[in-house]
Amino acid sequence: MKCVCIQDKGLKACLDALRNIEMAEIRLDLTQLTAEETSNLFKSANVPLIATCRYDSISDQDRMILLKAAIAGGAAFVDLEIEANEQFKSEMKSFAKKHNCNIIISYHNYKETASKETLQILIDQCFREGANIAKIATMVNTEQDAARLLGLYEKNKNLIALGMGEKGKITRVAALKLGAPFTFAAKDSLSATAPGQLTLNEFETIYSLL
Repeated sequence: MKCVCIQDKGLKACLDALRNIEMAEIRLDLTQLTAEETSNLFKSANVPLIATCRYDSISDQDRMILLKAAIAGGAAFVDLEIEANEQFKSEMKSFAKKHNCNIIISYHNYKETASKETLQILIDQCFREGANIAKIATMVNTEQDAARLLGLYEKNKNLIALGMGEKGKITRVAALKLGAPFTFAAKDSLSATAPGQLTLNEFETIYSLL
């Protein structure tokens, strides 16, 4: 399944962006939605949605308000960063479980891809912390980095391992072939939420050739 990352500004734009796709991640830190609009968006959607709100430009308190609105509105998944504040994670996990919302615990490294041993430790930590799905996203600087990420599927289930950057693009396409429950794509060339993220059209073109 291809999950389209949505960062459009405003409720109407987000709803329009959900047309003709099978799954979406709503980047609540980028959409500028209020809690009420967030709730309405997740209640109105007829496809599975991931609620994501990164901490770069928003406080934990405001993140919690938006994520709880999304979960109560019917989010299929909530994405919680592995390095997030423990109290924040604990409260969000409890709220998600109460509303039958699946939990993604995610790890991001925008500089490099660690050793396979270190990545496995991180995956194990994600599941120990209650993840239904573990997500590993790292910057791929060499072909060996990409191969190391793809090798993680051999041992792990319920894993999404994605490489950022030009050399990481192959990991985004191969993920579905190797067992990832879904992978991420941008709506168009102006909507990427990570370096090297393929557009939906690019992904479908490449995937059809495999």
